[in-house]
Amino acid sequence: MGALSAAVSKRGKNAVSEVAAMLGELAHRGMDAHGIATSSWVKITKSLDELMIEEADSDIALGHNLSCISLKDRPQPVLGKDFALVFEGRIFPPPRVSGVDEIVGKLKPDTQKNAGKMIEKFDGSYVFAIAFPDKVIAGRDTLGTNPLYYGENETTCAMASERKALWAIGIKNVGSFPLGNLAVITRSGFSFKPIKPITQPSLKRMKMESAAKRLRGLLLKSTEARVTDLERVAVAFSGGLDSSVIAVLAKACGVRVHLVSVGLEDQPEIRFVEEAAEELGLPLHLTTYTPKDVEKVLPRVLWLIEEPNPMKVSVAIPFYWVAETASKLGYKVLLAGQGGDELFGGYQRYLREYAHHGAEAVRDAMYRDVASSYEVNFQRDNQVCAFHKVELRLPFADREIVDFSLSLPVDLKIDSVRGLRKIILRAVAEMLGMPPFIFNRPKKAIQYATGVDGALRRLARGKGLTSKEYIEKVFNEVYSRIGA
Repeated sequence: MGALSAAVSKRGKNAVSEVAAMLGELAHRGMDAHGIATSSWVKITKSLDELMIEEADSDIALGHNLSCISLKDRPQPVLGKDFALVFEGRIFPPPRVSGVDEIVGKLKPDTQKNAGKMIEKFDGSYVFAIAFPDKVIAGRDTLGTNPLYYGENETTCAMASERKALWAIGIKNVGSFPLGNLAVITRSGFSFKPIKPITQPSLKRMKMESAAKRLRGLLLKSTEARVTDLERVAVAFSGGLDSSVIAVLAKACGVRVHLVSVGLEDQPEIRFVEEAAEELGLPLHLTTYTPKDVEKVLPRVLWLIEEPNPMKVSVAIPFYWVAETASKLGYKVLLAGQGGDELFGGYQRYLREYAHHGAEAVRDAMYRDVASSYEVNFQRDNQVCAFHKVELRLPFADREIVDFSLSLPVDLKIDSVRGLRKIILRAVAEMLGMPPFIFNRPKKAIQYATGVDGALRRLARGKGLTSKEYIEKVFNEVYSRIGA
């Protein structure tokens, strides 16, 4: 885990200094090693201060900050025969060697041709960039659980793991690198080619029992792939359906599971979380906070998620606390249930859509939500976790699970007559032997269950502002201080 940066000068100037500047902005994502490379030169150091770059002069460069999660993680970039590579993320299941070594081997003998095949072949959470003498080739996995942003100005084309790195070198118009795409970056700009984006599969009619059994098998396989290199793992736990399923599956894979939950003091959900953890037979670390804690952490969270979106902020704050707690407990990997609502029909609006426009409209809405999850949820949560040097792994964000779920008819996910949602996942939970009071409980979003949304509203009212105005005010203060 760590941070990627890359730059191509449009005017033939030295791009190495810009890559170094971006690494400085991304130091919070990794401090175990730092590296910069051109297509024929690489420099790896233990600290950013030691990363002397005067000796390198190239209009194309890559950089990486390392946060060592696994013993197989190694400093990057790495040099190949005629290229340099940064591979940021994980392949699932993990290869026997490090991910970057696996990729270097797969790129041979035709590096440029085989770059696209990596996206076709490998499931996982990753982005990569390959520097050649005349261009950079970059790619991103199909689901986008690992962030990558790109942009350009009059002088430079660049990419980085967070937007703030691009803003720091004067690139203001920043976009999220498209999923399942390969890009070629030259002095002329970016050229994208879809390799394996998310697509809407054809509909498969199945009975609930066989569909639930199939989903249970896929979920177990996905979870196992994400914990097979671990002896213990933390799970972001709300006591709800998604996180409980993930926790039970992780336990079934033989890894030691520790549940981590947060909330504001006196929230009624706290007692339910404790009861759910007790029923599942798993240790729980529950931390409570106050509205003052919300106010205190808000600037840091806004700096991390890089946008003043009230909904994203109210989710990011409790997730920030979960990652912080997991880190303090000594956990380097956090499992979470993100993706379950979009895949299995967890939102109330799906029932409204069904009532007004029918099943096909709901199916289309779920597909759009899955395809946009990387921008709505995944990038935010990765950036919050990375600050605490905790690697986020999402068992629901798996190619096979996504393809299977999108192929299912809507009536296996929601029951419009009874107003039920995620019915196939509830069936899986029952098959796993979970107690009914967990899998039959109505969903309550994290921002409401933890009390963070209400605390933000009260803080805003105390200043005579709406939540949106208050959050935008703090955001502008944060980024004006750093000159973004």
